[in-house]
Formats: sequence, C-alpha cells, structure tokens
Amino acid sequence: MANDSIVAQIDAEILKLSQARSLVASTGKAAKAVERITKKTGKAKKAAPAAKAAKAAKAKKRRTLSPEARERIAEAQRKRWAAQKAAQA
Repeated sequence: MANDSIVAQIDAEILKLSQARSLVASTGKAAKAVERITKKTGKAKKAAPAAKAAKAAKAKKRRTLSPEARERIAEAQRKRWAAQKAAQA
C-alpha cells in the first residue's frame, strides 16, 4: 500500500512539472515572437528585462537641483494642492 501512495505522489509531481515546463516554454515563445515583431517594425520593446533597466539606471548621472529650483517646485506643488482642495470644498 505504501508503494502505491509513493507512485501516486510521483505521478502528481510529474504532472506539476510538465505543466510548469509547458508554461515556461510557451512564455519563451511569446517573448521571441515579440522580439521578431519589434525587429520588423523597428519599434523599441515596451518591457525591457529588469537587468538591463537596472544597469541603465546605474549608468545615468543624477542631476542636482539648486535650492532655488527646489523651492519653486515646492511652491508650485503647494499651489496645485490648494487649488485641488478649493475645488473639493
């Protein structure tokens, strides 16, 4: 009886693995199809891989704002909040 339950568990695991494999395989095909379409149309991909995005973000230099610019931006935001609050009232 123990052997039957072990075989049943193994069969269940094989089924799960085959489903996971088919899902991964179909995802890869979809990604390749998108690549082919973007190459043909010349349009850039909408979703870049996370590794590429992280690498590109690290490579860019951050810009710094002057204190005056920060204050102007903050004041403009306060005005937008005030206008929004007045519109709600």
